[in-house]
Amino acid sequence: MKIGNKPDLQQTAAAAKQTPKSATTVATEESTKGLSERAAGVPVSFSSSARALDSQSRTNTDFDADRVKAMREAIANGSFRVNAEAVADKLLANTEEFLVHARG
Repeated sequence: MKIGNKPDLQQTAAAAKQTPKSATTVATEESTKGLSERAAGVPVSFSSSARALDSQSRTNTDFDADRVKAMREAIANGSFRVNAEAVADKLLANTEEFLVHARG
């Protein structure tokens, strides 16, 4: 065996040269590892209520993409201004709603 010609080092160097995986990709690979063995033969069904909620969420958009784009551009060019009064009103309304639900 020659000095500096260790097979483990060559494999490590080759792996380091590959493009790094994102955290999401690594997490997905880890979570699905052995999934076919664990999930085989386990039937899964969703209630009609769950299916209705899923279809509602897919058709109902919660944000306006054009407005988001305009806000991003305003932030980028420095012209975005926060309406402090509107933020305070929303905070108070949300706090009131939270307290009403917390009291029962």
